[in-house]
Amino acid sequence: MREAYNIDHQLQLITAIKDNNSIALKAFYTSNYPKIEALILKNSGSQDHAKDIYQDAFISMWNNIRNESFVPQNDTALQGYLYQIAKNKWMDVLRSKRFKTTQSLTEERTLFLKQDDTIEDDDHDKKLNITMTAFKDLGQPCKDLLKTFYFDKKSLREIASDLNIEETSVRNKKYRCMEKLRATVLAFKS
Repeated sequence: MREAYNIDHQLQLITAIKDNNSIALKAFYTSNYPKIEALILKNSGSQDHAKDIYQDAFISMWNNIRNESFVPQNDTALQGYLYQIAKNKWMDVLRSKRFKTTQSLTEERTLFLKQDDTIEDDDHDKKLNITMTAFKDLGQPCKDLLKTFYFDKKSLREIASDLNIEETSVRNKKYRCMEKLRATVLAFKS
């Protein structure tokens, strides 16, 4: 009887997610984050990695629920499903050449900075110019969002209130805008 109740609870949660119930989404989002963060921190990741992976996994889970490609089999199926998606995404990152290169470059840079604490101004200016050029090429909504967050130092909650949308939506938009900016900067460097 208890398992039937718990599966009913899972079905109610899935229905709430399909209906974009902000209270249910927020509760589920916040209650499951610590597990994913612990997984990533234990496996060579940072808090920023954890936030990015969790957000990607949550969006994937949300899309799969909305597309009805997930049906709970037990009372913790949804939590396990989210955890498995996050774990797979993190394993993909760990296996990626970019992550391995970034890790080794970070280690080399740390050693270099210990030997010589100065960074050439020309190199810094060049990177800044590339970044500013890439920023100018972003769409106006992305520029406005990033300026408000990084330069005006407004919190995601304040931005969400100003735009009259959910905080998670603002977080997702900011993430997508930063990804566009990163991709553009990398394209300029190539």
